[in-house]
Amino acid sequence: MLTVFTRTIILYIVSVLAIRLMGKRQVGQLQPYEFVLALMIAELAAAPMEDIGTPLLYGIVPILGMMILHGLAAILSAKFTPFRKLLSGAPSVVIRNGAIQYHEMQRLCYTTSDLLEELRSQGYLNIADVYTAILETNGKLSVFPRGSKRPATTEEMNLSIPDEGIPMTLVVDGKIQQEHLKKCGLDEAWLRKQMHAIGIADEKTILLASLDTQGKCFLQEKNANRPPLQWQALDAKAVKW
Repeated sequence: MLTVFTRTIILYIVSVLAIRLMGKRQVGQLQPYEFVLALMIAELAAAPMEDIGTPLLYGIVPILGMMILHGLAAILSAKFTPFRKLLSGAPSVVIRNGAIQYHEMQRLCYTTSDLLEELRSQGYLNIADVYTAILETNGKLSVFPRGSKRPATTEEMNLSIPDEGIPMTLVVDGKIQQEHLKKCGLDEAWLRKQMHAIGIADEKTILLASLDTQGKCFLQEKNANRPPLQWQALDAKAVKW
């Protein structure tokens, strides 16, 4: 039993590392060859996990070989467009100038029901509102509405709004994120000054605290009845990064 447990842990670690090398993708975002690779890795790991008589290397070596092939395919896809099209295919326009491209959908085995379902999932109840839709190589549908149906931009409304960067999390589940404070050019003393200003003495009571590039803080406590707090940080000039 201990042998089975040990083999399972080893194969699990190898499989996770192999999948991680494929990049941060969800299953629905995998290219066809990546999806096949994920299925094969699962099958290769299952055999030696179930049968103690199968040498462990019979699972590990093929998985490593598959990852080498994946790396080679990724390099060739980046360098040679024809190879990339052969391996992953090319995006297909399924709605052009507001008209459904029936023959293209037939070629892709993509039904009208599939199209309507995907449009609804993206918030389009009326297909007449869509001007262009592209079926990407990973199976996702990119939808572009008609000009009269898309939201107006701040540029079109002649509004000047500053660009927003990524807010930094300063405290997560009661733990101060020293690395993030450093990136903001701040320190723990500055953070405690902010906490004391709103009556919080211990960071362990904080569920989440963050700081945006406009100098505004957000804070929610773990066990408190009051709603999340938002305020302009003290020494606002010091929080630009």
